[in-house]
Amino acid sequence: MRKRKCAFWLMGVLVAIAISGCAWTGNVKKVKPVEPESVGQKAGVAEKGWWYARFRMDWPQDKDPAWYMDLILAHRVVLPVLDQYQKEIPLWRFHRRALKDQTGHQFSFIFYASRETAQEIYDAIRSSRLLDQLIAAHLVVDTIYDDTTDDLLTDLGATSDPHWSPEIKRTWPFYIMGVSRMWVNLIDAVSKEKIKESDLSNLDDLQENYRKVNEVIEAQWRQEGRHAFLHHLNAIFGYEPLVVYERRLMNF
Repeated sequence: MRKRKCAFWLMGVLVAIAISGCAWTGNVKKVKPVEPESVGQKAGVAEKGWWYARFRMDWPQDKDPAWYMDLILAHRVVLPVLDQYQKEIPLWRFHRRALKDQTGHQFSFIFYASRETAQEIYDAIRSSRLLDQLIAAHLVVDTIYDDTTDDLLTDLGATSDPHWSPEIKRTWPFYIMGVSRMWVNLIDAVSKEKIKESDLSNLDDLQENYRKVNEVIEAQWRQEGRHAFLHHLNAIFGYEPLVVYERRLMNF
């Protein structure tokens, strides 16, 4: 009888432990999002915001946009400055567009930094001899830099598409920075393979060689982009189908 009572008692204890384990409501430690340390605004540290450096290209009415000009600007004008100030720029990206409107063909370098760093970056870009040559040759018809005395756009999602959800807007800059870094690294890798510095003695040679680099990269995108980029991006999101412009579901 005593053994039976002990058995019932032990069973009751085990059940109680199991129930209390299932119903445990202890505090779960919050995990902070992975962000570069300097993105967050800290006391005593210069406040950061978004800045644009825009370059508008000549685009004759009867011709296609000179997309290779974006590569020249990214690789030969912006990249040296970016590498110099990368510790002060926690987020950055490139933007390319060409539409028959008032803006036309424009390449942009967008970065998140303090006012002081932004001004130094603008001054460094302006000091580019190559940029001066491109402007003198009317290949770059306008350069536009933000006024560093204007109000700061401090929110990480401030330059994302306004139609996106708040979570996407705030986290997208981390994604597109990686894409931009790969793109400019790809330009660097292909140019080292295809271009000799001795072949860049004048602007005509520069344009012709970067036109060839652009053709190689476009071919890589067409032939390898589905798997290297879209498939693996789809994999990160668990191969969940998404709505494309045709309004049908598609896997990559």
